[in-house]
Amino acid sequence: MLIGNVFQQLYNTVDSIVVGQGVGKEALAAVGASFPIIFLMVSLVMGITMGSSIMLSQFFGAGETGRLKRTMYTTYIFLFVASIAITVAGLFLSGPILRAIKTPDDVLPLAKQYLAIMFSGMIFLFGYNTVSAILRGLGDSMRPLYFLVVATLLNIVLDIVFVIGFHWGVAGAAWATVIAQAVSLVISLVYTQRSKHDVLHLRLSEVKFDIGIFKTMLHIGLPTAAQQTLVSLGFVALNRIVNPFGTNVIAGYAAASRLDSFAAMPAMNLSMALSTFVGQNLGAGKPERVRRGLFATLGISSTIASVVGAVMIIFRAQLIGLFTSDPQVIRIGAQYLFIVPLFYLVFTAMFVVGGVLRGAGDTLVQMLISLVGLWIVRIPASAILSGRIGTMGLWLGIPIGWSVGLILSSIYYATGRWKTRVIAGPRASARVPVPRTPQLEDVLADREEELPVDPAVLGPADGLTLGSIDEEKI
Repeated sequence: MLIGNVFQQLYNTVDSIVVGQGVGKEALAAVGASFPIIFLMVSLVMGITMGSSIMLSQFFGAGETGRLKRTMYTTYIFLFVASIAITVAGLFLSGPILRAIKTPDDVLPLAKQYLAIMFSGMIFLFGYNTVSAILRGLGDSMRPLYFLVVATLLNIVLDIVFVIGFHWGVAGAAWATVIAQAVSLVISLVYTQRSKHDVLHLRLSEVKFDIGIFKTMLHIGLPTAAQQTLVSLGFVALNRIVNPFGTNVIAGYAAASRLDSFAAMPAMNLSMALSTFVGQNLGAGKPERVRRGLFATLGISSTIASVVGAVMIIFRAQLIGLFTSDPQVIRIGAQYLFIVPLFYLVFTAMFVVGGVLRGAGDTLVQMLISLVGLWIVRIPASAILSGRIGTMGLWLGIPIGWSVGLILSSIYYATGRWKTRVIAGPRASARVPVPRTPQLEDVLADREEELPVDPAVLGPADGLTLGSIDEEKI
């Protein structure tokens, strides 16, 4: 997953490098200003898809094939309809949003052109990510990587041909990305249809929308969807703070944030892997493995974060120079890469702990923690500090928000309440009401002394909630 998402991040990064070097800093700023708007438009839908991925991993761990297939088909239908809606909304709203966040006049036309093409290809982006989420929910993270490597290499070739060879500017970079995403979707669909795993085969005769599954998907995914939407709005708000500083700062921020995204990949993707690991183990009734998985993930991701942070700081000017030769843009981007990487360990720990909460299905609390760190801490800190000490204040707000998020996530993890959110497996079935029968009454009477709680408090006369009672004794 880590390698796969690094390649996926190359989509936008290669776009930025090619347009920055081949067109100019205005084009680099346009691509950078466009990313938060794309993220804003797709975040709600992809957050709901996270609910689907959690359900798939838990149903897979519990061996519930029927519900797994119904979840898969419901996800396909939902994302197909959503991709059409997002395309229409993006085409109509991207221009007003760009003007609302004070995009400079020399950047605005290029950003609008880039966004129009990107939104036209939303169905390919959603389609590929849907198939990838299904495969990863079933524990197969390698096939999506193979598909993505091919598509990313194609994207790089097309970027060079369209931008450098045909001189299409930002439009060429956008078309290269859309075509590459379409190829990755086609390859992934061909694989699922030819896979030896019958559950992956898409049969049109079986495809139907399961409203019950969808409600559960919304119940789990909406907190993450709301979180990602508000996070994406936060990035738009941050751009609103950055944009008045001018094209140089926007371009420097775009280049540095692209590199920063690569640095964040180990924590984010190991956290996603941990979420699947947690979901499968809780679904299989093995909660003792969760703590071991958490500490193993922290060890791996922290080591990677330390190395990547050191590289970013030492070679900051050279790395920004990959995107542009403008000395002012390089200076501003290097300032970002001197401050933010010092706190990569904090970011890593915050995401990994959050991965445990998401894997258990406890997405609401994680949403609230993320929003506090972004909206109540990071955005106000960046706004206040940038007004007092300039661009350095913009960047200092980032680690301040991370620190608060880590503290709150760690406190909630320590309470253990996330363990009660499982929807499949022994822990889930232990919460299902069981009717009283004469045979059960006899068992309760004979074994009363072995029950961990007073039978009088177990439930009303016509029903019994097992709770934490040992099911074998019952």
